[in-house]
Amino acid sequence: MDARLLSGLEVLAAVVTARSFVRAGEVLGLTQSGVSRAIARLEERVGVRLLDRTARAVELTEEGRRFYAQVLPLYSRIEEAVNEAAGTTSVPRGRLRVNTDASTARLLLAPRMAAFLRSYPEVSVELVVRDQLPDLVGEGFDLAVRFGEPEPSAVVARRLLDTGIRTCAAPAYLAQRGRPRHPRELGSHECILFRDPTTGRPFPCEFHRRGRIVRVPVSGRFTVNDGPSALTLCADGLGVSQFLNLFVENLLRSKALVELFPDWAEEKYPVYVLYPSRHLPPAKLRAFAEFLVSSIRQAPSGRKTSD
Repeated sequence: MDARLLSGLEVLAAVVTARSFVRAGEVLGLTQSGVSRAIARLEERVGVRLLDRTARAVELTEEGRRFYAQVLPLYSRIEEAVNEAAGTTSVPRGRLRVNTDASTARLLLAPRMAAFLRSYPEVSVELVVRDQLPDLVGEGFDLAVRFGEPEPSAVVARRLLDTGIRTCAAPAYLAQRGRPRHPRELGSHECILFRDPTTGRPFPCEFHRRGRIVRVPVSGRFTVNDGPSALTLCADGLGVSQFLNLFVENLLRSKALVELFPDWAEEKYPVYVLYPSRHLPPAKLRAFAEFLVSSIRQAPSGRKTSD
């Protein structure tokens, strides 16, 4: 391994993140031809084609994805070791690209980002919102934050915590329609439905109590795939809906919403951090995950679990 190989890895990381030779060159202070030559030398050294170049974007090949997932954490650790050997403090640094969905971005991550950036002044964060989990390696993401059990894949899934599920309605709705006393009574109520991005159908309405699960068929005139919108509609008295406790606890505390079935709220929903490689995750990733756990578990709804 020589200096040109390490330099090539730096260029590869910039290209993967920017998805463009031109933009990668702007970040690194290189010309487009300089970026191209560095990638060509790296591909010659590795012995495989790492990137597919099209008129619209630059993407990792299948071999490139495997190579990138294996070497990027090692490269980040080398940078950390150099900083330690030079006598500098071993602190997280660099840009962190985070993928998540809209509800998690608005209600879970965005309110905590100012505190995270104050705690780690040498880290910058790019938060990218999408409904579906992308190819983390191919699109240059460091990690994703997602609710629910992840689909089987090559990414590493670290379970951060569990949060409860609350069934809620506004006082105005209950004054008009009456308060249901049992989950089965929701069949005759107006409900706000959440669309499952995987199936395209509304999530089922479930209630858990002492190991028993009751599934209730519900209906409503409004279906959403965005948690903040559903919270607004529910608080405005449009209907009954279920929310993760992390998202609704402030509205319950202020009495803008009322919890309907506290005795049927034993279901737990997990929060995961997903990242490409288990081997030596960089310090900025470890810092983000630990910060997220410590900030959420202060709330009564968050219960940290083991990995």
